[in-house]
Amino acid sequence: MFQGSMVALVTPMLEDGAVDYDALKRLVDFHVNSNTDAIIAVGTTGESATLDPDEHCEVIARTVEFANGGIPVIAGTGANSTREAIYFTRRAEELGADACLLVTPYYNKPTQEGLYQHFKAIAEAVPIRQILYNVPGRTACDLLTSTVNLLADIENIVGIKDASADINRATELIQTCADRMPVIVSGEDGNACEHMHLGGRGIISVTANVAPKQMSEMCIAALAGDFARARELNAKLDDLHKALFVESNPIPVKWAVHELGLIGEHIRLPLTPLSAQYYDQVRAAMTKAGVL
Repeated sequence: MFQGSMVALVTPMLEDGAVDYDALKRLVDFHVNSNTDAIIAVGTTGESATLDPDEHCEVIARTVEFANGGIPVIAGTGANSTREAIYFTRRAEELGADACLLVTPYYNKPTQEGLYQHFKAIAEAVPIRQILYNVPGRTACDLLTSTVNLLADIENIVGIKDASADINRATELIQTCADRMPVIVSGEDGNACEHMHLGGRGIISVTANVAPKQMSEMCIAALAGDFARARELNAKLDDLHKALFVESNPIPVKWAVHELGLIGEHIRLPLTPLSAQYYDQVRAAMTKAGVL
């Protein structure tokens, strides 16, 4: 099952805005060689909001192709329309993804009953393993533990990425759902170490785009129960966790991956490249983490 350091992969782009598939292959190879435990394609960090449907599916297809079985691929297939989420989830299964990550519907603000029916309908329509994704700071929609508890009874809903930024939520989810939902992971790099201390199984990470080996080592220590070592490793990453959110994700992380020479600096409107005033802060955090 999915655990450890799982990267929410950026989607590299050319100057004209097209997806840079050569750079995508470099990124996949980089993570295979850096002991990343899984790749999440076309999530928030992968600019899913600005990819058209054909690009969305093509990025999933190419990521699966480039991974070639060397690393699990989890496809971002969530949408604020249940029918659209079913479409993307079905396509991801057809394209060979190992699982799907489904963000809560955004903007339309469904009730808890609506959320339950939404995720239940997707799970019943497509048998692929599915991981829920709760990020209320972006979606204006909070998937409550009581609703997750009901969804945990559905066999192919195997986990949740919790990016609520509430460490107490991790305790609730683990105590309530872990017996039926083994993939309870953090979506916040800053609390991933403590999340695993509480019983979580890892992180779907922005930081891993920039420091994959370091994130892998921290997760290995935490999952082995060596929290003194995990916290020591995480202390070197703490500034990077913060620096990668000085502007909206994925603006800083795409700039940082560009600094590593892996991708171009391009990003799609309405997002714009990182403001120059933050260059030194991000570089300093990268240096502290040992990647520059």
